[in-house]
Amino acid sequence: MPSQAHLESFLASSFRSVWALELLKFLADNPDTYFAAGQLIDALRASEAVVAQSIANLAAAGLVVVDGEGGVAFTEGSAEQRALTLAAIDFYRKSPDKVRRLIIAQSAPGVAAFADAFRLRKD
Repeated sequence: MPSQAHLESFLASSFRSVWALELLKFLADNPDTYFAAGQLIDALRASEAVVAQSIANLAAAGLVVVDGEGGVAFTEGSAEQRALTLAAIDFYRKSPDKVRRLIIAQSAPGVAAFADAFRLRKD
């Protein structure tokens, strides 16, 4: 099990949006299955642009694999990567707001700092 600091760093650096994490969660819940972009759009009820960008980001991070026909599947990678990925998905299920803040803080640090100034309690 990765440490909380390592897990939070992984989330902040590996995901550019919560949509990417949602896509990865869907793929991890359906291992060894390749999905066409259209199937992912329908399953996630997301736009084509969101799905395409999420696939590109996850493929660049080595978390999904795209076959020659454009099908996308979860890739387990190394044991450490698998543990981090599954821990990230579990953490997202338990604390979706905290995970959203981690992802947003990485992409827009000024906005996250401003929003944190108005929080009444820490997670």
